[in-house]
Amino acid sequence: MMEAYDRFELLINDRIVKTPVAIASMAGIVDAAYVLERADHVGAAFIGGYSIDAATIEASRRMAGEGRKEFLYDDPLEALGREIDALKQSDVVTGLNLRGSTPASYAGVARAFEDAVVYEIDAHCRQPAMIEAGCGEYLLQHPGRLVEIVGALKAEDVTVSVKIRAGVAADDAALARTVWKAGADILHVDLMDFGHNKVRQIRNASPLTLIANNSITTFDKAMDAFSHGADLVSLARKSDPWTLAGLDAAITRSAEEGGWYNAPKQLCRGGDIRALAFCCMPVKACPLLPALERVGLSRDDYLKFKQEAAKETPLEDGKSTCFGSLAWCCKISSPCMFRNMTLEKKGLSAREYMRCKHHLAEKIIHRIFDEEEPVDESS
Repeated sequence: MMEAYDRFELLINDRIVKTPVAIASMAGIVDAAYVLERADHVGAAFIGGYSIDAATIEASRRMAGEGRKEFLYDDPLEALGREIDALKQSDVVTGLNLRGSTPASYAGVARAFEDAVVYEIDAHCRQPAMIEAGCGEYLLQHPGRLVEIVGALKAEDVTVSVKIRAGVAADDAALARTVWKAGADILHVDLMDFGHNKVRQIRNASPLTLIANNSITTFDKAMDAFSHGADLVSLARKSDPWTLAGLDAAITRSAEEGGWYNAPKQLCRGGDIRALAFCCMPVKACPLLPALERVGLSRDDYLKFKQEAAKETPLEDGKSTCFGSLAWCCKISSPCMFRNMTLEKKGLSAREYMRCKHHLAEKIIHRIFDEEEPVDESS
């Protein structure tokens, strides 16, 4: 697993994620057995959705009566315990996609299983019975209740994911910030038809681990999501073993060759704020200037911070480059004789250079968002 960490540097729930390919929940379908059949090629899996209290269990029974597949049981904790135990044999990071009508119902599940799993709030289901029960898309229209649920789970000291459907809330970026400030750790987004613009919008709004979902079944689609801010991609209906294996192999190969599997496009080509790691000094009119204004960094702040962040790293020097330091150099895919000469002189491979830029981007993200530490806004 350390090899996987060296490749992707990805952790969820303090566990190494072996590949940034995940399985998304499908009610009545995705359970432990479903995941175990596919475990060789997924890094995380969200089983469920599972209804966890009287109101949502009754909604599940109504939906099943209408012909939908549902997980039906009399004792939610006993049923969930069996699933969690079955998945202990795998190296897949497990998440429970939960549908509850009150914050207390979520907290009760978290108290039962503690930090064994990720707890995913289903703010995604659009079935009328679930919305009437106060979950699913109801939470996107009533974000105050969603904040209460996040807070109830975080009070149990567990990892929290929020599954949403893009385009339902009034403002998805604002929602991302709201759940981050409430304490959420992960945002799992069904992109619907919005594509990478929605990924970038959400990435620029919060530092949450971001999972992109919906028809991402090819390497090109996965890389499009990654290059605009996604940390993982998830599959649901197309999560067959062959598709998952192909994605895993292609993404792994790309990571080994490139050094940063989800490197952003450069800012001037539509990249998200992580692309500040590739930007030069703010000396001319370009997309860098409005980007700095949007994230609340002055030119001087940006200059000083980036210089400090590059200290004692391979990016610190580079006298032959345009600005005297590799910290200001662009993405390796952009041709540059001066950068490449410097890398060769330093004995730094293209892969190592991109890993250094990845670490620089992480420092930039922390700088932008650390002044806005998540707080419980439910009080």
